[in-house]
Amino acid sequence: MELFHLYKDDVFRLAVSYTHSIQDAEDICQTVFLKLMEQSELTPGKEKAWLMQVTANQCRSLLRSVWRKRTKPLEEEQEEQLLFEQPVQHDVWEGIRKLKPKYRIVVYLFYYEGYAIKEIADILHISGTAVTTRLSRARRLLEETLKEEV
Repeated sequence: MELFHLYKDDVFRLAVSYTHSIQDAEDICQTVFLKLMEQSELTPGKEKAWLMQVTANQCRSLLRSVWRKRTKPLEEEQEEQLLFEQPVQHDVWEGIRKLKPKYRIVVYLFYYEGYAIKEIADILHISGTAVTTRLSRARRLLEETLKEEV
């Protein structure tokens, strides 16, 4: 119960940034914390990393699901200030939201959650080089998007 109160916002924000849907993020959060309850042992000090890893896996599974591909989400307006404690520059966040999920997730984990490259690699089960490459490409795509808007 303590871990839920400590990390519920982090898990939710990661899920929303990955799926672009508050409803899907709520479902994912529920699944993640149910998996936490089923977990018999967690390495002390690694709880957040485990939760982020399970959240990322659940998001990927949802985005790959056949059901998801055959349905269209309801249009929804999200107010970033409700999701993030820090003020977020609207144009930058909109640019991040337009990135493909594989780029968006590394940007989110690196800049918003403060994870190191190696930690992101462990969470996403990819190499550190892949994380660095995705971050580089995401920055370039974001820069191009922001230049177009100016």
